[in-house]
Amino acid sequence: MEQSIHFDSVSTYNVFGNHPTYHPLISVLDLSKAKPNQIKHMHIGIYAISLKGIKVGDLRYGKGYYDLGEGTLVFFSPGQVLHIEGDEEWHQPQGLILVFHPDLIRGTTLARHFHEYTFFSYKVNEGLHLSKEEQKIIKDCFANIEKETKRVIDKHSKRVIVANLELLLTYCVRFYDRQFITRETVNLGILERFESLLNSYLTSDKPQTIGLPTVKYFADELNLSANYFGDLLKKETGKTPLEYIQLKLIDTAKEKLFDDGKTISEIAYELGFTYPSHFTRLFKAQVGYTPNEYRSLN
Repeated sequence: MEQSIHFDSVSTYNVFGNHPTYHPLISVLDLSKAKPNQIKHMHIGIYAISLKGIKVGDLRYGKGYYDLGEGTLVFFSPGQVLHIEGDEEWHQPQGLILVFHPDLIRGTTLARHFHEYTFFSYKVNEGLHLSKEEQKIIKDCFANIEKETKRVIDKHSKRVIVANLELLLTYCVRFYDRQFITRETVNLGILERFESLLNSYLTSDKPQTIGLPTVKYFADELNLSANYFGDLLKKETGKTPLEYIQLKLIDTAKEKLFDDGKTISEIAYELGFTYPSHFTRLFKAQVGYTPNEYRSLN
């Protein structure tokens, strides 16, 4: 089989997985039934939820290599490109995968809040590690969806399938909440690194040369996706990364305002603001006073 493949439809993935197409917009596949292949590059044009079986090669997404063990749930969204690194021998895929086209949920209530399932834009190394009990629940959800796809399509089919898909995603949210708690030690290490990076950023010349600190900058430095970084910080601190950065920015500004030798404009530029008026608006929104008023009061 070719070294590169584009998965732009459910039927395309079914061909790859040696699986019949029961429903044009969604499918559940057992990858152990797929033909051995030498695919190295996968271009994803649909949504996919993969429950990994045994390891087959190292998966590379972006700059990182990830050994995904058994019981890891990984999410993919349209536009991603994956690379499988390893020897040139043919290999046999393993595990279960659910694939669905964006058209499946279009016009449904699920579509209106689908953006809340931020794990579809997580990096591969941010996959969901399931317990045996959690694996069974996910497999049951997969099985219920698969049963419905094999029924004759009627006016209830879409509603039932989408309802089961939403149930599956709700379980994923619950299990990610559990994972954020059980990996608290790892998470604290990430938060400490973020705090250190943020302090270093604000005490360097980066605000003047790069600009205001951004969520993307720190997510990249921590080798995390912006969404995973945001969800992690929200769970641990109750604040979004942007809120956290702005609070640190304001704290730094307060310290600088005690230096009477600097104008408000000079302080704004030192912090990375292009326009002092933007600094003044943010400061007043956070503190309740303008920078000049705060300086006078203190």
